[in-house]
Amino acid sequence: MKAVVMEAVRAPLVVREFADPQCGPRDALVRVEACGVCRSDWHLWQGDLSWVGFQIPMPAVLGHEWSGTVEQVGSEVQHIRPGMRVLTPFHNGCGNCELCRRGFPNICDNNAAFAGGFAQKAVISNADFNAIPLPDNISFEAGAAMGCRFMTSYHGVADRGSVRGGDWVVVNGCGGIGLSAVQVAAALGAQVVAVDLDEAKLSKARSEGAVETINASDGDVPERVKEITSGGAQVSVDALGIEATMLNSVNSLRKGGVHVQIGITSAAEAGEVGLPIDVITMSEIEFRGSLGLPNQNYPAMLNMVASGKLHPETIIGERISINDVPAVVDSMTTFQTMGFTTITDFS
Repeated sequence: MKAVVMEAVRAPLVVREFADPQCGPRDALVRVEACGVCRSDWHLWQGDLSWVGFQIPMPAVLGHEWSGTVEQVGSEVQHIRPGMRVLTPFHNGCGNCELCRRGFPNICDNNAAFAGGFAQKAVISNADFNAIPLPDNISFEAGAAMGCRFMTSYHGVADRGSVRGGDWVVVNGCGGIGLSAVQVAAALGAQVVAVDLDEAKLSKARSEGAVETINASDGDVPERVKEITSGGAQVSVDALGIEATMLNSVNSLRKGGVHVQIGITSAAEAGEVGLPIDVITMSEIEFRGSLGLPNQNYPAMLNMVASGKLHPETIIGERISINDVPAVVDSMTTFQTMGFTTITDFS
């Protein structure tokens, strides 16, 4: 099959023939119809996350934000059949460990993450658990977004942030994650303030529902947020994983506010950031990590998409060929992409 192959950390990605993935007895082999090029792919290409023990064997096919059509299922698969339209969370949980049984498959200790969507075919492990049927009225492109960035933002805003109608929500960083968070928060009835350095991205944030935008280069972001919100936001999201955006996020909250950390750090922070602990303590601010979306929470999100309350497709900035992936990943080094860049041509 044709695939984009990572042969070494930071080495140029190569588009070439690669062995078809093997379908195990509990797995599903899927023809990939759409796959997003996510900043997490860039992090892996850079060798990031080594500080939390995350490493991938090489050569590797990245691409963890995908949807497609089932071509084959293993002998033990009971509920997924060839021909079904499916998506899958990037965190393919085992379905059997304590965390999965307690409803936290997104942080399963045995998950198989970042699997193979930069290719014509990919495998969903433990398919009965991890293959999510994609309704006929939702496109493959929208389904791909709900494999990582859109569903990650949904979980961060709706579940971890517990955003309610009327809340002030600040979103720091307006890439794919941030724009998704803006859209979800607005759909839940929140008043959203979007923060970024790029005026084009701030304009896009307004079209996704932000009522106010702040260019972070223009001054003190937390002070501006407190002016807009009359004292600070109830919820603030960091969608980038950069020290400056994390600090802005925490310092933009009012007393009793919730900071949601979605963005993962890169080499500059290596997972360690200094925080205003006394402010957090004395203001009873909550700092909540957020990863992916538990499998059992998909129906609520899918219902909102199917009913037209959420629109992942509007965040797609560009539809590309698989041949364009190396250049797109490289461009993420300087934050040149807008929204979701999605592979729709695998020829």
